Amino acid sequence: MPDHPVDVRLVALDMDGTLIGPDGRVPPSFWPLLEQMVDRGIVVVAASGRQYATLRTLFGEAASGMGFVAENGTLVAYRDEILATDTVAPEAAAGLVRAARTAARERDIGTVFCGVRSGYIERHDARFHDEVAIYYEALELVDDLLDVDDRALKVSFFDVDSAPDAAPFFASFTDAQQVVVSGPHWIDVMNPGVHKGSGLDRLRTLLGLQRDQIVAFGDYHNDLELLDAAGYSFAMANGHPDVHARARYIAPPNTEAGVVTVLRELLG
Repeated sequence: MPDHPVDVRLVALDMDGTLIGPDGRVPPSFWPLLEQMVDRGIVVVAASGRQYATLRTLFGEAASGMGFVAENGTLVAYRDEILATDTVAPEAAAGLVRAARTAARERDIGTVFCGVRSGYIERHDARFHDEVAIYYEALELVDDLLDVDDRALKVSFFDVDSAPDAAPFFASFTDAQQVVVSGPHWIDVMNPGVHKGSGLDRLRTLLGLQRDQIVAFGDYHNDLELLDAAGYSFAMANGHPDVHARARYIAPPNTEAGVVTVLRELLG
């Protein structure tokens, strides 16, 4: 923890593995803290690989006063207004869908076309659908992802066994796209230079804040740039060692509502 008072003006929170506990829920102790932060004029930002619609549902009425860095930074919103989107070229998105179909001959893998309006899947089995539905409130089943009439913010892949082991199937895209292992079972592919950190920087500039007024929390590789963009960065104790090495501080694990513990101390 910092050994001096911190002028907290913005708090950026990763969701899965960070704020959200193993039970898939935001800890009840967070909600009164969120209200306290809003009352003090602190901007709370949900920074996640999750869909914007899903994040808004998660935070309910509070969402209208919050910032969102959704879909790993490809969509940025503040107070009900979408400020920016960054979409993958249609030919690149199609190539990723085809690469996943090839990978599916050897691995239990499914594809999510993460559109601006909705998420789309062509794999219809309940196991895959139910996993994707956790992260995509707006979700459509389609016959062919290559026929989707929407722009892709990113293309994501769920590998039942191990996302790092599936990543080589998408290695040929790394020259033109950014391939990120964003969880033990998830791979996200988006445009280069787009990440949670770039989304947070956009919001920080809009609000006229300095880096040392920002506190950020994360646990996995897709949080690295988010932590870099904050003056006070916290890796969760349950996080990946690479994230521990990048952050300034370590927070207690999400199993112990570590975000709440740290924020209570910082806010006094």
